[in-house]
Amino acid sequence: MPVTSLGHLNLRVADLDAMARFYRDQVGFQEMTRLKRDNGDTWLIYLRITDDQYLELMTGAETTMAPPDGPAGVTHFCFTIDDLDVEKARLSAAGIEMTTPITRGQDGNRGAWIVDPEGNRIELMEMAPDCIQFQAIRALKAK
Repeated sequence: MPVTSLGHLNLRVADLDAMARFYRDQVGFQEMTRLKRDNGDTWLIYLRITDDQYLELMTGAETTMAPPDGPAGVTHFCFTIDDLDVEKARLSAAGIEMTTPITRGQDGNRGAWIVDPEGNRIELMEMAPDCIQFQAIRALKAK
């Protein structure tokens, strides 16, 4: 079965309310639904990134902060942004400051970083029309 897209990313969180506020109210993802236990407690929140990509926030983290950069496993995730300057201003107005300045990477794209309340590192990337990713896609299509 070929993969068609990344459907969702799941974060196990310590403070579901704080993380939901960050991703819903500050980042701007729309809350789609909640899954509840028999006792009525929410254990998972689905947040819409696109129509077929979601961020799931799930209760049950054993620690309150993500591991520091270095251990094996996922080190960060990236959101593609149309206009990084506009997004920086919008996030700043929502109380989220960049942890790095906006820079142009070796791939040709502009990027900056933020962290969520539990320390997960999030890359924000504005794709350049001639970035190495788009060059590689064009080369694949030319074959």
